[in-house]
Amino acid sequence: MTLWGSRMSAPLDPRVREFTASLEADKRLAPYDLKGSLAHARMLKRQRILDAATADRIVAGLEEIAREIEQASFPWPDDAEDVHSAVEARLREKIGDAAGALHTARSRNDQVALALRLFTLDAIDGVDDALDDLQTALLDVAREHVDAVLPGYTHLQRAQPISLAHHLLAHVEAFDRDRARLGEARARVGVSPLGAGALAGTSHPIDPRSVADDLGLLGTFRNSVDAVSERDFVAEFVFCCALAAVHASRLAEEIVLWTSSEFAFAQLDDRLTTGSSIMPQKKNADAAELIRARSARGIGAVTAILALLKGLPLAYDRDLQEDRAALYEAFDVARDGAHMLATLMRGLHFDHAAMRRACERGYLTATELADHLVRAGVPFRDAHAVVGRIVRELSERDRSLESLTLEELRRYHPRFGASALEEVTVEHALASRSSPGGTAPVRVREALAAADARRRARAGER
Repeated sequence: MTLWGSRMSAPLDPRVREFTASLEADKRLAPYDLKGSLAHARMLKRQRILDAATADRIVAGLEEIAREIEQASFPWPDDAEDVHSAVEARLREKIGDAAGALHTARSRNDQVALALRLFTLDAIDGVDDALDDLQTALLDVAREHVDAVLPGYTHLQRAQPISLAHHLLAHVEAFDRDRARLGEARARVGVSPLGAGALAGTSHPIDPRSVADDLGLLGTFRNSVDAVSERDFVAEFVFCCALAAVHASRLAEEIVLWTSSEFAFAQLDDRLTTGSSIMPQKKNADAAELIRARSARGIGAVTAILALLKGLPLAYDRDLQEDRAALYEAFDVARDGAHMLATLMRGLHFDHAAMRRACERGYLTATELADHLVRAGVPFRDAHAVVGRIVRELSERDRSLESLTLEELRRYHPRFGASALEEVTVEHALASRSSPGGTAPVRVREALAAADARRRARAGER
């Protein structure tokens, strides 16, 4: 079943048919193909390119098919080349030869480009909804842990004490950027290519603007060659998904680390973990590991779509049929991973005592001593050297900063004041980082409120 064939003197080799068919990949596009066809048929009627009776029969038939697709009762033919030929064949079964008039003033090239754009617009919403779910989970958990102290890390070495909520809000920021990128991509996706034809436009008096309006799209194409051959919107969306998946992977990695015995900062609900077939004691964060792993597939999709496009001459080439694999892969990875990560966050239980103990080892408040000397007039580099010597000697004796007396501190430098003993405590170190965007609880509460307001505002824009 093809939409062409009269040019050929022999039927298509079954091996070529099987190799070139895209029906399975196209099935996800079926609702969008029908949506575009309905808009096209209505435009043909408005422009009197088709008589009203024929156009109305086509619209009625397409609406019936759309219901079949929605109810999963559409009889997919085994020999269909793609979704377009399957729909047109079904339309012919319903309304007869009038079905052939639907293809007036369009080509499969602009038809599939439109369906892809409509799918991608919904996919943007799907990923954005998933990221909203994840941000909501992160904000809910963060609210419960504003005053909980966690070792902040650089180079995966304990660095300075920070609020657990502050750390979680760092992930909220990353997903905020992901959602902003998706919003920016939406404007470029929302352009109707219908009316570009195969590549040169059409001689019929079409009205592309009315089709775009009917579909809720923002604009129409400016160049017919570009309209059928560009897949920038696919590449951009795939990249947005891949970067969101990378951000999800970083948080998933921390869940794996935090729930390990080596860190022991948190535990996942048993219902969210798996065990071992041989080691009875095991409790594995497999879902987090798979979020981490599947981000690689998102990255691969970016490479695939860019490599696909890099050598194509204008205008349309059959290579573009392969764009769906990257599109679907990136979409599914980003959406499903974000929803699963939100589920994991809601089932994650933190051990405040364990996190605090970790902050009390490793001299995480050493910077406070250096800053104390700076406030006393000592140049920072000199203060850094003094405190570095203190840490080295304490480490050799297995002593903590909190064990120092004022007399001992003044042996290292006479400008240490009595307040230095208080400033090396974890609580003081946390509260002192009150600069804008810092980890002090007062700043974290402000940041929580601002992040939630942004999330709510974005939801209101949709």
